[in-house]
Amino acid sequence: MAVHDFNAERLFVDAALAPGATITCTNEQVNYLINVLRLKNEDEILIFNGRDGEWRAAVSGASKRRCNLIVHKQVRPQESGADLHYVFAPLKRARLDYMVQKAVELGAARLRPVITRRTIAERVNLERMRSNVIEAAEQCGILALPAVDEPVKFSDLLAGWDGSRRIIFCDEAAETASPLAALQQISPGPVAVLVGPEGGFDATERTLLLGRSDTTAISLGPRIMRADTAAVAALSLVNSVLGDWA
Repeated sequence: MAVHDFNAERLFVDAALAPGATITCTNEQVNYLINVLRLKNEDEILIFNGRDGEWRAAVSGASKRRCNLIVHKQVRPQESGADLHYVFAPLKRARLDYMVQKAVELGAARLRPVITRRTIAERVNLERMRSNVIEAAEQCGILALPAVDEPVKFSDLLAGWDGSRRIIFCDEAAETASPLAALQQISPGPVAVLVGPEGGFDATERTLLLGRSDTTAISLGPRIMRADTAAVAALSLVNSVLGDWA
């Protein structure tokens, strides 16, 4: 795997990348490149689109209100990480921002909001979530952008679930105290980490989960965590046993 240059600035672009391609920058990108980074014509920056790897591109036709990027050469091929979905009850604004960013950093391939009985923040700003996905990817050298799904009700999520993808959900009352021991019993394959709302799943939801053959409950230890902290802990555990950390 090619090594990411952590000193280089990166920019997400929603365009196909190939040698010699010209990308017309959006107003927001122009402001970032010209006014924030203070780049000039022929200065270079790394760009990616989530599909075609990472490329080096040069600024062209720069002015206060417009500029282009001329694609030069690929520096990293596209990579695919673990087939890991993150399913979560939405939180309020700042904590949801944090949770989305950390899920991206920890390699989630898909973000799937689910509305449970105890979910407080039922309205989800999907554009804000996507912006946080891009920001986290830009800052951390990530090439693959996770998809962001529309929120669904908990019952609808389970009714339409693909049984080939194992659900791993955080349960304070899990029978196996060690999460590592529980995860080591799972065969490698597509997985989804499910984290409930503040206050956890209600009794009916928990019963539905435990009654499924494609579901594994894991403990996160002797302390009760906030949902955003539980997300980081659970995704880290799953990555260490079943994901691309292993």
